[in-house]
Amino acid sequence: MGIASDFVLIILAGLVGGIAARILRLPLLVGYVAAGVFVGPYTGGPRVVQVHDVELLAEIGVALLLFSLGLEVSFRDLRPVRGVALIGGPIQIVLTCAAGAIAARQGLGMPVTEAVWFGAMISVSSTMVVLKTLSSGGVLSTLASRVMIGLLVVQDLAVIPMLIVLPQLGKLDNLFGNLGRSMAIAAAVLAAVYVAGTRLLPRLLRFVLRWGSRELFLVSVVATGVGVGYAIHAFGISFALGAFVAGIILSESEFSHQALSDVIPLRDVFGLLFFVTVGMLFDPSYAMAHAGQIVLAVILIFLGKSLIFGAVSVAFGYTYMAPWIIGLGLSQIGEFSFVLARSGFSGGILSKPTYDLALTCTVLTMALSPLVASLALPLGRAWRKWRKPRTPRRQMDLPKAALTDHVVIAGYGRTGRAVAQALGAAAIPAVVVEMNYALMSDLTASGFAGIWGDITREEILHAARVEHARMLVLTIPDQSSVQLAIHHAHDLNPSLVLIARAAREHHVEALGKLGVAAVVQPEFEGGLEMVRQALIRYQHDDAAVMRIVGDLRRALYGGGEI
Repeated sequence: MGIASDFVLIILAGLVGGIAARILRLPLLVGYVAAGVFVGPYTGGPRVVQVHDVELLAEIGVALLLFSLGLEVSFRDLRPVRGVALIGGPIQIVLTCAAGAIAARQGLGMPVTEAVWFGAMISVSSTMVVLKTLSSGGVLSTLASRVMIGLLVVQDLAVIPMLIVLPQLGKLDNLFGNLGRSMAIAAAVLAAVYVAGTRLLPRLLRFVLRWGSRELFLVSVVATGVGVGYAIHAFGISFALGAFVAGIILSESEFSHQALSDVIPLRDVFGLLFFVTVGMLFDPSYAMAHAGQIVLAVILIFLGKSLIFGAVSVAFGYTYMAPWIIGLGLSQIGEFSFVLARSGFSGGILSKPTYDLALTCTVLTMALSPLVASLALPLGRAWRKWRKPRTPRRQMDLPKAALTDHVVIAGYGRTGRAVAQALGAAAIPAVVVEMNYALMSDLTASGFAGIWGDITREEILHAARVEHARMLVLTIPDQSSVQLAIHHAHDLNPSLVLIARAAREHHVEALGKLGVAAVVQPEFEGGLEMVRQALIRYQHDDAAVMRIVGDLRRALYGGGEI
């Protein structure tokens, strides 16, 4: 069957590796790379025969992977954190590249070109791993998470110049001339692609959509990604880079969400092919022979990137727990490193030992990333306890009246606003604590007493007079902040009644153990209301509706079977 049998073997191996990764709670791509090691030429198991042909197919996987990542790039994500993202992001990349290159040159004896390439590879973090970690923790909307997403967007964009500049390092003769020529060609081609993409592509997709064929729309989207990549490749620029640029251009159109939804299944299959071929180039005997060097490199990467990210965060005014969360959360190496490593190795710039080291460190840091990220809050608390920082200057809008027997509302989002309005209608005194200063004008214009600050800080709780409050309502989705606020509020007022929002199902039980009187899970409540409305519209008996909904609520919140 030739390459067909190799393709089947790769898919089956990828399935087994993916299942194993899920069981071990690791990113799927770690399982795919491990599957590639198993079917590669350096192990004794089933072996892929047509390696070169499979690698050519894997290039399509790279293009679709970067095309979909380009579709997911949102410049709107940069607006709230544009300072740290647009200025701090490039600073972090340069500092990490320099530190990695110096360490590789001095500590590992790499040639200068390989050391610079190695520094560039470790400077980018994993968008997929970070977003998965934030999503599973229900903390995507926190300030630290927005900073992380902004930095990731800048890192993704930084791969464009990396893929242009780094290959020129292997041509030391007339380096600056070659580099300038490549940059000029790239700029001209990218400008042409941008004009064509913004003027012609939307018209083409609207024309296709008139027939109402999802299949033809998918073909058009994929053709856009790989077609632009191939066109740019004809000018000597990376095929994958062209696909990434096509995705970025399409991301700003009204078709981006549907295009991403349609292309994801195809991307995932060809992405599996790419990550398996990455693993096929890895020699396990290298890892066993250099275990000490690899462990040291992984520790230094985690430590170095955490310090650099943390320092950049502090420099741009992010304090308290944010530097710890951002630093440790972005300390892994990203999936773009696989692309850079493959490009350097296939171009003859990276040697096999350097490739193996980069691949091993990337896989290990991705696998360990969730564990490292979970250490942010414990380490941050221990640091603050050891340093005993002075109480920072308060920046808040204090209520004019000294409140007592009132309700403190944490967060003025949609839920917090509804709570404040309801309490106001009931003539119950309340004060709102909101971290986002942009919401303060709306809060005060609505006539509510408001404080700008972090609800997890004791001085903010003091300002809200939580010692004299009857109740604390935590509407914020960040469970780490919720738990910190509960601990500090209970220390100040043990009799305080607590009502908290749970971001995920497993948070319901955890918050209950902390003494929260009522835990509300929005998805549960939304489902319960839909059930109630369905039964009412079905003209079900009112008493039976109340009983069924009540039983279902108790079951969802762990109070027994329905």
